[in-house]
Amino acid sequence: MESVRIFEVGPRDGLQNIAAPVPTETKIALIDALSQTGLGAIEATSFVNPQRVPQLADAAEVMSGIRRIEHVRYSALVPNQRGLTAALAAEMDEIAVFVSASEGFSRANLGCDIESSFARLEPIVEQAKRLGLPVRGYLSCITHCPHDGPTEPVQVAHLTIRLLAMGCYEVSLGETLGTAFPEQIKRVLAEILQHVPPHQLAAHFHDTQGRGLANVDVALNHGIRTFDSSIAGLGGCPFAPGAAGNVNTRALVEMLHGRGFQTGVNLQKLQAAEALAAPLLGIPQVKK
Repeated sequence: MESVRIFEVGPRDGLQNIAAPVPTETKIALIDALSQTGLGAIEATSFVNPQRVPQLADAAEVMSGIRRIEHVRYSALVPNQRGLTAALAAEMDEIAVFVSASEGFSRANLGCDIESSFARLEPIVEQAKRLGLPVRGYLSCITHCPHDGPTEPVQVAHLTIRLLAMGCYEVSLGETLGTAFPEQIKRVLAEILQHVPPHQLAAHFHDTQGRGLANVDVALNHGIRTFDSSIAGLGGCPFAPGAAGNVNTRALVEMLHGRGFQTGVNLQKLQAAEALAAPLLGIPQVKK
């Protein structure tokens, strides 16, 4: 039976768009519950400017408070050198870096153009590699940008190649708005897979218009075997107005098990973690 890896992003990508503060103790309890489910990778937090993403200002406290499980890799998003220093102090198992496939979203989210974002990240990735710290790459807006409109597949492929060449072990392809149709996902994957093998790719779908799992199915049919998802479907991006949550982890696991894939995830324990996350769905989100 073939395996699929699920990368749980709820504690970071799922919480970052919630407007009211989520107590540090709640975050710790959620991560601890997720650690018991059989998930092999959890994006626990992000070492970002607290003025930009105040929800994650307690990243260091969260990481010092969780009970780490040996088989789980705990990841954090790192935007700059200061973030890398904090991630190293927190003894993260790996870090993630982020670039946009569109200039408009790059300026809105990172405050600079795409070229400048790579210049900022290259020394961070190089230092992480020297220290033996794995680096995952995120590429957002692979089909649409809230500022620039449609994204060309050739651009997405070019930037994916560049992230891998920079030293990322994997690139997570983000359909940030959650509005893409399966045919649009097929087009972008067809372009990328001319240059990059599927084992170096992950798919990160949002579910704004209810097509997240249909797009997962497309990616599965193209050989991708790593998917990002969020407990209880939490999520959204503060810099992409209207984007709803990520693909729901439980729905993804149920789909994969139904298709005959192994995930290593215990659904009963996942439901217990979902019970902790579900109350957060009613909290207002950040308005941009």
